[in-house]
Amino acid sequence: MLLTINYNPCVTVSSDEDYFQSRACCTFKGPHFEDMEYTRIISLNKIAVLEYNHTRGSWIGFTPYTIELAKFWNLNPFGTREAKALCLNNLGYIQILSNVTYIPTIRVKSVKQYSGGHPAMLVCSAFNFYPKQIRMTWLRNQKEVTTGVSYSEVMPDGDWYYQIHSYLEYTPTHGEKITCVVEHLSISEPILAIWDPTLPVAARNKIIVGTCGLLLGFVIVSCGFIYHKKKSSVYNAFCQGRVLIPVEHLPTDGTT
Repeated sequence: MLLTINYNPCVTVSSDEDYFQSRACCTFKGPHFEDMEYTRIISLNKIAVLEYNHTRGSWIGFTPYTIELAKFWNLNPFGTREAKALCLNNLGYIQILSNVTYIPTIRVKSVKQYSGGHPAMLVCSAFNFYPKQIRMTWLRNQKEVTTGVSYSEVMPDGDWYYQIHSYLEYTPTHGEKITCVVEHLSISEPILAIWDPTLPVAARNKIIVGTCGLLLGFVIVSCGFIYHKKKSSVYNAFCQGRVLIPVEHLPTDGTT
């Protein structure tokens, strides 16, 4: 296992042409981080001029002035004390931190539909994972895809989390299955996120069938309502109709 921790204890900027930086780095190797290497690099105007390596145990300079300065600094065991303070004294916390993991959240979606000579594009996104190291690959019908694949940088989400995006350009074919495979320290088995190009079609078919059913039901209800209104009108006209009888045919008094 490899873990690198960077320290930037000193950065001084006086002008665009006068930039000084001193950066320290602790690199731990081995299953229990038992191997440690401490380095410090001093740069002037973004060019390294001095370097200390704990494994080598000495400073080296890269300019005539810093070569002479390195000879003087090598008389002082400053590097050994600093390596112990920054790296070895924090090893217990680093070992605890190395056991903290967060499982990535995976999403696959289409960002560009196929049109003519332009291929379609899928994006597989991994969110909220820790540590930073992660591996993403694409499978097409169970075979790894090596062309048309690109990746974003692993970007910090904040609060120790990271995110990354992988893009696949391809020409869709009927009945194929595309899978985004994600491997991470937080999971014992890879996460498989399957993109089935038939799913959007099926979803559209469901919408179409549902819409047709709704329209058919509306037509049936409308026809029933119209039939009911016509029947009610005939019934009312029959019950409320009047029959005119001539006066001479009216019954006389006392007759039934």
